[in-house]
This record gives sequence, structure tokens and C-alpha cells, in this order.
Amino acid sequence: MVRLSTLLIPAVPALFAAALHAQTAAPAQPPGSENPRIHQIVRAVDPARIEQDVRRLAGFGTRHTLSDTLSPTRGIGAARRWIFAEFERISRECGGCLQVMYVSDIVPGNPRGRIPVDTRVVNVVAIQRGQTDPGRYVIIQGHYDSRVSDAMDATSDAPGANDDATGTSAAIEAARVLSKHRFDASIVYAALAGEEQGLNGGQILARHAQQNGWRISGVLNNDIIGNTRGIGGQASNTTMRIFAPGIPPEASQAELRRFLYSGGELDVPSRQLARYVDRMADRYVPDLDPQIIYRLDRFGRGGDQTPFFLAGYPAVRLTETYEDYNRQHQDLRVENGIHYGDVPDAVDYRYTGRITALNAATLASLAWAPAAPDSVTIRGAVSANTTLRWQPVDAPDLAGYRVYWRAPTSPTWDHSRWVGNVTEATLEGVIIDNWFFGVAAVDREGNESLVVFPAPGR
Repeated sequence: MVRLSTLLIPAVPALFAAALHAQTAAPAQPPGSENPRIHQIVRAVDPARIEQDVRRLAGFGTRHTLSDTLSPTRGIGAARRWIFAEFERISRECGGCLQVMYVSDIVPGNPRGRIPVDTRVVNVVAIQRGQTDPGRYVIIQGHYDSRVSDAMDATSDAPGANDDATGTSAAIEAARVLSKHRFDASIVYAALAGEEQGLNGGQILARHAQQNGWRISGVLNNDIIGNTRGIGGQASNTTMRIFAPGIPPEASQAELRRFLYSGGELDVPSRQLARYVDRMADRYVPDLDPQIIYRLDRFGRGGDQTPFFLAGYPAVRLTETYEDYNRQHQDLRVENGIHYGDVPDAVDYRYTGRITALNAATLASLAWAPAAPDSVTIRGAVSANTTLRWQPVDAPDLAGYRVYWRAPTSPTWDHSRWVGNVTEATLEGVIIDNWFFGVAAVDREGNESLVVFPAPGR
């Protein structure tokens, strides 16, 4: 073993020394933490284009899931054909780099439900195939259906500008920007339908992913990302929320026992994805401060990240900090001087642009990064040191691995150590009982995988 000694000075509360030894010495110069190409991607996101898309989608009158599918100018059919054509136009500009398709299924009718008769729910999906690891996917999605006060009203005007033309437009703008580059993994840009009628589009795409064996590194569900003023008078154009679910309801007894005895309920893949998005904001969109919320969604409400999370994939919801409920699920009207309805003039497009840029940075970093390490284990009970092991990642541009640790009360990874291209590392003087740990794979440009929380090892 080769020993490396380092003095670590945490921000608070005091000094402590930690040394690391591994199977081989870490390179003197680890990859840089920032990728200049991602800075270029962030700068390329255009709020003006996003505004054009939101207004175009709102211009279809209503996009209710049960609305007209045949009209060329009104209803959900016209909207999905426009989205499909827009993805095709983007694909032509990148030499056919996108595979554009409809992913749909029949949702059985339920006279007591929000879909009373059998209805085909149609998602519009564009896939940018990866160059070296095309079977691994990262997904950006928003839902393009809309509604008014009555969830069953399929004819009244429902512009759905913020809910969720903003999320759909973020997926389209991400496709415009990221299609100028080539990635290792595949990127999926998805406009989902049927969200307001019961998360149908998300269920259909998650099922499609399962049936086709997609290995998903992350799902970024963008739903309501354009409002900066809350119904209570609050305002913020520099913060946002990331809803990150925890233990899946179908966890086995063995998994629950491991969480109970060894921890990890705060470190499931969806919460690692939330931390990843937060780190991308720090690096590439510093004027946007995400708040990680350990919950599936807002109280009593839902979004299309849910079907992916329930299917076992890392999935989070990105949304604005303050919501104006007078602008959501409302008939267009003015009462007592209050304007109701989800209209394009109420959207803050610069703010939507920053959230879109954060999406693009996260997608690019994950799609360029190696796959996450597998079979990460940890040991160190009744010891002054902590040792982590993992299986090697097969990636042509792999540079090595970074070990992370943080205080149990911290929501983000605060300390890390570059360990090089090894499969075992020991943190000397770092007691296993006082910290949470993880390992990420890193490529030569510094792009990192999700951090993987370890299971107990012998």
C-alpha cells in the first residue's frame, strides 16, 4: 500500500487531520472540477427562445388530455404535432442526431376517474444516442397537457403557460443546446401528456424505459419553473426547489433492515441526484440556489417524477420556490381585481432560463461522466479509519475516483478526496460512525457520476 498524507481544514468547526492510502498512489493532479464545455452550454440557453415556445404552446388554446386531437390549431393533438416537428427541426440542424418518436399507450377509461373513456395518451420523445455508452440514459421532461378549474373541462381555454409549458420548453431548449455536442450516454428529451389526469404520461414513459432495459442515471422532471412571486407576496428569482424522494415503498425487508442498522435513507439514488443538481448550480449557475427537500413532492400533489421513482430510477422534481395558486388550474377570469389563469405574461423567462441552464449542465455532466461505481462497500467498525471498496467502472476516459464524506446533519457532500484509479481507499483518522460516505467515478475532463452510498462490507 502507498500512503498519502493530507491536512484537511473543514469550514467548521475545527481542524482535523486525515490521511489516505490506496492500492496505487493518486495522480498528483486530479482532473479539474469544472468543464469549460458546460460553461459554454449554460451560456447558450436563450430565455427569448423559451418565451417563444411557451407562447406557442399557450396559443393552442387548451392542451387538456381529452381535448381535440384533429384540429391543426387547437387542442392537445395540434400541440403534440408542433412539439414533434420542433424536435425534428432540431434534429435536422444537428445532422439527424435525434430519434424523434411518439411513446403512447391506451389508458383504460374509468367513469369515476379523470379519464372516463379509453384514451390514447401520447408522449413526444427525442433521444440523442450516446457514443460510447448508449444504453445509459439521462432524462429531462415536462408535461405539455393543461387544465382549468374543472379537471374534466376539455374545451375551455387552458393556456398552461407555467404549468407546464415552461417545463416542456425547458426540454425543447435543452435539446437545441445539447444537440450541438456529443455525449457518452444517451439523453432523452420528453414532453409528457396526461399529467393532470393522473401522471399517465410519466407512467407510460417509465414503463417504456423498463421494457427497453434503459439504465437511467437520472430523471429531471421540470414542472412549474417560471413563477417568481408567491400567492402570499413572497418573491425570489434566485432560488428553486428540488423534491427528492427517499425509501421506495416497495423496499424489501432486507433493504429496510439495512437502512435501520447502517443508514442510507438520506442517500438513496434520487437524493444523490438532488445533491448532484445542487453541485452543478454551485459550479455553473451560481446565481441560482436550489433547496433540497426530502420529500416526493409538495403536500397533496404530484408530478411525473413519481412513476420513475416507483420504478426504481433516480428521479427528482425541479420547481419554483414560490407558487401563485391563482395562476394554477384556474379558469381565465378577473374577480375583485385579482387575475386568475396560467397566462404567458405572468412567467419570468429569465428565471426559467436559469433553471433550464441548470438542467442542461446536469444532463451534460451526467452524460459525459462515467457510470457510477458498483458494489460499493464500507468497513471501519471499532477502528480509527474508514475503508471503502468498489468494482472498477469500464469507461474509456475514466480518470479515477473521488471519495466523499459529510457530517450526518449536512444535506450536501462537504468533503472529498481524489484517490486516483483504484478500487479501495482508506481514510485514516476519519471515524466511520461520525460521517456519511460515498464514491463517484470521474473522467479525464472532471465530469463525475452520481455519488454511491456504500453498503456494509466485511
